[in-house]
Amino acid sequence: MTTTSDQSVSPTSTSAAVTAGAHATEIARKGLSNQRGGSATVDQQRAATVIGAALEGIRAAIRDHKVTYEEFDAFKQWLIAVSDTGEWPLFLDVYLEFEVEKVAAATQQGSVGTILGPFWLDGQAQLDSPATLPMRDDEPGTPMILAGQVTATDGTPLAGAKVDIWHTDSDGWYSGFAAKPPAGNLRGVVRCDDQGRFEIHTRKPAPYTIPLDGPTGQMTQAAGWSPWRPAHIHLLVTAPGHRTLTSQLFFTGDPYLGNDVASADKPELTLDPQPTGNASPGFEGEVRSDRDFVLEPE
Repeated sequence: MTTTSDQSVSPTSTSAAVTAGAHATEIARKGLSNQRGGSATVDQQRAATVIGAALEGIRAAIRDHKVTYEEFDAFKQWLIAVSDTGEWPLFLDVYLEFEVEKVAAATQQGSVGTILGPFWLDGQAQLDSPATLPMRDDEPGTPMILAGQVTATDGTPLAGAKVDIWHTDSDGWYSGFAAKPPAGNLRGVVRCDDQGRFEIHTRKPAPYTIPLDGPTGQMTQAAGWSPWRPAHIHLLVTAPGHRTLTSQLFFTGDPYLGNDVASADKPELTLDPQPTGNASPGFEGEVRSDRDFVLEPE
């Protein structure tokens, strides 16, 4: 990803697209159906119907817009570049996942969710609430507290529910997908208390662009679309016997709200952090947001 301070290329010798793409592809190969609580099994008739409809959509675009052989060849080269950089997870999550999420949300109850995106990592630090996410001793950014309670749809507190949380640092970098942050930075799985309550201390993340040096970013720029994602926090909220909630939380006043390249932001997911008044060294300007989560039965 490209940060707010560098909108052209990664400062490392390896392109941001290749670095992030390789990691995202490795994670995607493992499969995330268990994280979302779903299954990837599809019967032959359904496969024929969905694949046929997708191909006909592409054919219709070729017919309607009179695509030339030069444009068709350029498209093939773009597909090869996406494969070479490992950017398929990025492209699919940015430009298609939000539609899949809309379909899923139509039959779901509980808290509003959104897309997972390509930057989740398994095996992160297991923490008990109240928890401070792993971070550098001099981690930059505004100190922030995210707190709330996880309950079932009938209001029952879900003791021991888990909040898997990850986000960028104040420069827009995800640990595990860029060289700058150390492994596990600003990532953790927080276990709620016996009342389903959690309190997570972290740093406020920054907006960022998708990698601009790879084919997904180049396509986005060629179309004149904004490559920016608003600042956000990713969450997977889980409890035994309940559907996993996949969500993101955004911030009021972010200039990229309403123009998210991944179409993942929703008004219901916007936080309005308020100052805590904590004047302790290193916590100047600290803010807090409270957000509860409701999980439906499986």
